Amino acid sequence: MSEEFHKIRRLPPYVFEQVNHLKRMARSAGADIIDLGMGNPDLPTPQSIVDKLCEVIQDQRTHRYSASKGIPGLRRAQAHYYERRFGVKLNADTQVVATLGSKEGFANMAQAITAPGDVVLCPDPTYPIHSFGFIMSGGVIRSMPALPDENFMQALDRAVRHSIPRPLAVILNYPSNPTAYLATIDFYKDVVIFARKHDIILLSDLAYAEIYFNENPPPSVLQVPGAMDVAVEFTSMSKTFSMPGWRIGFAVGNERLIAALTRVKSYLDYGAFTPVQVAATAALNGDGSDIAQVRSIYEKRRDVMVESFARAGWDIPPPVATMFAWAPIPKRFRHLGSLGFSKLLIENADLAVAPGIGFGEHGDDHVRIALVENEHRLRQAARSIKRFFSADEKWGKR
Repeated sequence: MSEEFHKIRRLPPYVFEQVNHLKRMARSAGADIIDLGMGNPDLPTPQSIVDKLCEVIQDQRTHRYSASKGIPGLRRAQAHYYERRFGVKLNADTQVVATLGSKEGFANMAQAITAPGDVVLCPDPTYPIHSFGFIMSGGVIRSMPALPDENFMQALDRAVRHSIPRPLAVILNYPSNPTAYLATIDFYKDVVIFARKHDIILLSDLAYAEIYFNENPPPSVLQVPGAMDVAVEFTSMSKTFSMPGWRIGFAVGNERLIAALTRVKSYLDYGAFTPVQVAATAALNGDGSDIAQVRSIYEKRRDVMVESFARAGWDIPPPVATMFAWAPIPKRFRHLGSLGFSKLLIENADLAVAPGIGFGEHGDDHVRIALVENEHRLRQAARSIKRFFSADEKWGKR
């Protein structure tokens, strides 16, 4: 029993824990750490959703086991949302399953479809569950460019020609966590045509579909004709409705893949607490004002962060979507790598960010900044950065 278990050995050290450890130590010593590391929304869940939960929870019949695939009303509400938002029609019985967040949905899908040695194509950098969900299920990850352009398509073609066995699936994530890249409907069309030609599964993470800052809402891959033959898409209520702790998400799309996921889930869970599912149903059936308010708050925070950090000497490209900024490490600190720079910020600026290396080897020259503090705290962080950058000129000599 002294050796690590096989699946644990396949996982690298959890990079974020090193930053979290320093953060805990600093706070225990009395430091006021501004935490922009974890994407943990600080906004309260809208009161109407909380009120619905409180109403339903009074009915003791709802305290029993729930439905693993989601109660019918919740699945119908998600189908209606897709029709309103994307013009995509879904069968709520066969093409929609509720998950315990999109992260659990991805991990369970990996368990459902992966055989030992299966090749999965995954963007780098990307959200860790996209790759490690398949690694834990016995798959092999081959990295792809994260930017949805011609380089992605060229890499996709090379992967099919040179991977043995042929790739099982391609992971898409737009708007992207951590990079905030957006995909166009034309890009999705190219990917769908390629996937259908080569019999490859498309797994699209659309958790940030409603957090965007221009006039063009991000599209769904399922809007493309023929996508339903090869694709499943994952969404989450965590960011859209500020419901991260409620653990409600969805997988929708190809019936065969949804059936596989549903079967695996039936062995693993009984679904979310029924009052939570009813409250989530009410949220999805709402008028959209809650979503618009959340979007507006993140946009204001983005603008404050970009402006104040630039005055502090750290130029960060303004993200066009998501609740994250993908921030290049200032040139004089780049030799430290993202983990070293993240540690330095905690120790010298009382600021926690997420090191880019935690999202893949191609992320090591960036850090991810989450917009999970109010505008006052973001300006406070900028002042701390400015003091650090001004006081520590030794870094400019390297």
